[in-house]
Amino acid sequence: MNNLEPEVLNQVHQGNQEAFTQLVETYQRPVYNLCYRMLGDQDEAEDASQETFLRVYKNIKHYDNKRPFSTWLLSIAAHHCIDQIRKRRMVIVSMDALPYIDPPDGQPGPEASFYLMEDQKRVQALLKTLNPYDRAAVVMYYWYDFSYEEIAQNLSLSLSAVKSRLHRARLGMAQTWSDQKGSNFLLERKAHESSAL
Repeated sequence: MNNLEPEVLNQVHQGNQEAFTQLVETYQRPVYNLCYRMLGDQDEAEDASQETFLRVYKNIKHYDNKRPFSTWLLSIAAHHCIDQIRKRRMVIVSMDALPYIDPPDGQPGPEASFYLMEDQKRVQALLKTLNPYDRAAVVMYYWYDFSYEEIAQNLSLSLSAVKSRLHRARLGMAQTWSDQKGSNFLLERKAHESSAL
């Protein structure tokens, strides 16, 4: 993630509009990505990103420069997304930006692309089962490399609660993934056997 020069943050703090524009240009992609992963909808993610930057603009005087600015900014975005999820009482996450390793030639073949898309859909379904705080913790930990301490601070949770939430989320997702893989294998096998008759 890009880092903003301290003097630019200082100028933003003093109300400089050009400096704020530079701040938005520097961080708009990471903020949008976090919102998109949490909300699962492009329009909602754009709205949440705009709301995040509006909140930053209004609250920049409360920013503690002893903390990394990106951590403060992404915590604002995460909290706004948690509020949005609670309002709609649904759990949705987009998986478009899931990390994966490119094959040696850099281009997956059609079959590999198909299976990758299927796996992304399964992971998305798994993330939908998590409550908003668990989802925020998972996104912050795995996509943004936040430490346990940073997650605890940003989500107003204890360190042990963060570790517990991540552990529980990993176990639950792994068990469901394993169960789904087993079920899909059996369904594919039955389909293959019935087509052979």
